[in-house]
Amino acid sequence: MSGALTLGPLLYNWPAARARDFYLRVADEMDVDRVYFGEVVCSKRQPLHAGYAAEVLERLLAAGKQVVFSTLALVTNKKEIASMKALCADREVLVELNDLTLLETVSGKPFAVGPYVNVYNEGTLRFLEEAGASIVTPPFELPRTTLGILAAQAASELEVQVFGRMPLAISARCYHARAFHLHKDGCQFVCDRHEDGMEVNTLDGQQFLTVNGTQTQSRTYGNLIQEIPDLQSLGITSFRLSPQSGDMVGVARVFRAVQKGETAPGEGLARLSALASHTTFSNGFYHAATGRSLHSPQLAE
Repeated sequence: MSGALTLGPLLYNWPAARARDFYLRVADEMDVDRVYFGEVVCSKRQPLHAGYAAEVLERLLAAGKQVVFSTLALVTNKKEIASMKALCADREVLVELNDLTLLETVSGKPFAVGPYVNVYNEGTLRFLEEAGASIVTPPFELPRTTLGILAAQAASELEVQVFGRMPLAISARCYHARAFHLHKDGCQFVCDRHEDGMEVNTLDGQQFLTVNGTQTQSRTYGNLIQEIPDLQSLGITSFRLSPQSGDMVGVARVFRAVQKGETAPGEGLARLSALASHTTFSNGFYHAATGRSLHSPQLAE
């Protein structure tokens, strides 16, 4: 069995109409099994997209997609806690925890664990599984060796992000607003000016990182298309694509073909390079190297 192909939550502040149209296309055209839907980065964005949520949910479910509601990666105040608790209580679909503030709220019933929770070892994995975790997405920076150890011990479904910019840090402050000389409370939602985040260079002009609201991301797109067969040999069963601008339907098509063994990983990489020619790829974390580097695939042992 090739396993599941999933679409992670949209991390950027796209205009509501564009985000709605994106998810409706996901429902109608994208070959993925599971879709994560919800605000992860900034609670101020949630009301901006509430108007189309019910329509998107209905269309995704009608298309046969499993829907998981993603929650904030950093819960900072009582209002956010109350909002997230209401989300967990009111939804019949699975909830993805990205902050353990909500663990007590969902404990005892199935839930998913997102990549912002530090699942670095078997003990943490076992603790979350005993609390009810049925899907666990490990942090972005884990190398192959650690993923293999977790997969060998997992009773839950392990999911690894295989495409998209990798969030590296999140803060209670908003650098995106600060870059425009604004305070977080009066940010004017300037994060909507950058559809893939605001690219940041060093003082001497070298490409460095990406800022997305309160989130710091990699400049490169993480891309494990060449490592799909190796991940499958380790026992990883689910592969996550993180939404970026461009043809994500085409990206999903390439990953599905490699996942099913219909396309060679090298050919898949070439096709993705054509689809995302505006960026560069990396897989260094998987190979226990500098995260932004790109390595040839490591054969399964």
